[in-house]
Amino acid sequence: MMVRLGAILAVLLIAATGLSTAWAQLLQQQGDDPVTIEADDGIEWVRDEKLYIARGNAKAVRGEMTVSADTLTAAYRAKDGSGSEVYRLEAIGNVEITSTEDRAVGDRAVYDIDQEVIVLLGDNISFRNGVDTITARDSLEYWEARGLAVARGEASAVREGQRIDADVLTAHFGDGPQGENRIERVDAVGNVVITTPEEIVRGNEGVYDVLREVATLSGAVRVTRGENQLNGERAVVNLKTGVSRMLPGTASGGRVRGLFTPEKENN
Repeated sequence: MMVRLGAILAVLLIAATGLSTAWAQLLQQQGDDPVTIEADDGIEWVRDEKLYIARGNAKAVRGEMTVSADTLTAAYRAKDGSGSEVYRLEAIGNVEITSTEDRAVGDRAVYDIDQEVIVLLGDNISFRNGVDTITARDSLEYWEARGLAVARGEASAVREGQRIDADVLTAHFGDGPQGENRIERVDAVGNVVITTPEEIVRGNEGVYDVLREVATLSGAVRVTRGENQLNGERAVVNLKTGVSRMLPGTASGGRVRGLFTPEKENN
């Protein structure tokens, strides 16, 4: 889900080729699409602070990728030998990052090139593509080299009627059969809630195997379906088949309890 965000936000780095041709050497450009920068209030070079700043409805476009914000800022430093290199990019105010299928929004975006991490911040953080929506209250991060996306603070991930909520959600990416990047696992920590059209599952922690569509929860687990409820320390929920299994805790060996309410016949 977040895997394309790194490439999209990297437009900020390539986009400055119109100001400094050395910037183009910092990323491996794919294709020959030109890059354009627009800003209502102009583009500024702050030499003493080593900054390039585009102000006023600023927009960087390359091919199908667009980054827009009130202000786009790039910080650079001297490079060993000769030339310079950009090490930090920042988009502030009404940030929107879009491609053909993806859209990420926030109040602020920071790209730390040294750490290879992109962070979206603000009150209305979200990432959407064709089937997935991720939202977070505090931050949404993508760690390129580690293949991780982390949503913090009232985080949620929604896909086709299935929803996972937690204090922190961490998505792990792997290679698909065609070499594409895909989410293979989601770790959920703190106040975990999985919601489907048939049931609600709660627990302290959880791991969701995306490929198998199986979630394993632990710690004060409660599975609710209508008026029926299962309680225990560990549960395995198959979101594909709709089968839920409540298991005793591995450490305590505690018993599993269930509350079942028979349906009443209508007269």
